[in-house]
Amino acid sequence: MTAQRNAAATTPSVTGSEPDDGRTPLLPRPDRTTAGLRAALARLAPQQLPEMERQMDEALSLAARTGTLAPLTRFLDGWAVTVEIIRFPRAAARLREAEHTARSVRQDDPAWRTAMDEIRDLQTKARKALAADGA
Repeated sequence: MTAQRNAAATTPSVTGSEPDDGRTPLLPRPDRTTAGLRAALARLAPQQLPEMERQMDEALSLAARTGTLAPLTRFLDGWAVTVEIIRFPRAAARLREAEHTARSVRQDDPAWRTAMDEIRDLQTKARKALAADGA
């Protein structure tokens, strides 16, 4: 098992130039378009595609009803943040663990607050990274 762990620690990253420590993105940041985000999600977390499609339909309907693009902008921004987090294996694992905890414990359990803080922290860091790169 130790040999497997050591081999995994030295597996080349996507760039091939450094070991994958969970901090190297699995793929380049996609364009903030439905097509770009959908393609990234299909590679990183295909099980989330139905939810993305459902939310896109809701955003389109709301935009049509209200005559504003704000629902579409919120939809794209939200999924850009999700993809930004899951592009990085370490952050993706932290998000999965926090989401599992938040669903598994009662809201009056201190673990729920800790999990929600972790989710918020990951989202904040992803938003900052997107803003810094002008994405």
